Amino acid sequence: MQFIDEATILASAGNGGDGIVAWRREKYVPKGGPAGGDGGRGGDVVLLADPELGTLVDFRFKKQFVAEAGKPGGQSNKAGPSGKELVIRVPVGTLVTRTEIDAEGNRGHGRLFADLSTPFERVRVAKGGRGGLGNQNFATAARQAPRFAYKGEPGEKCELRLELKLLADAGVIGLPNAGKSTLLSVV
Repeated sequence: MQFIDEATILASAGNGGDGIVAWRREKYVPKGGPAGGDGGRGGDVVLLADPELGTLVDFRFKKQFVAEAGKPGGQSNKAGPSGKELVIRVPVGTLVTRTEIDAEGNRGHGRLFADLSTPFERVRVAKGGRGGLGNQNFATAARQAPRFAYKGEPGEKCELRLELKLLADAGVIGLPNAGKSTLLSVV
């Protein structure tokens, strides 16, 4: 197995689901009001410090991680299901540098975002988009039948630079020419 202590990945949170335009349809209610449900939230991207991992070799070939998008709203004021969060497992002792990427693909300045030094520590690196509002939210006394709904917001996108801190288990201290290298070559 190869030892890799640096990796760069792209993380994309899920987009929010769209709200819908729907109308209440029931027996004996000929002109029901608006009943369009809201869209679900997009899934977040989370890093988890896993004590069983010791290297970043998993990120050598897989570099893009995308969380699940929220689903659109339903009829009868039903909200759409939220997207599942995406958990990325990294070794304990990983430094995370996060660079924001906007909708046009422009990159911001990278900054140290997290130091995952505790086992099972979790940090959210990309937040999922909010779901859009259905037409039920826009009904007023003056506008009783709104024929529009909002789309879901896009999820955050970022570039993550993962760097594994190497911790030594033992150290050899001694005077010059005392035989430290000889001792290590024998062991």
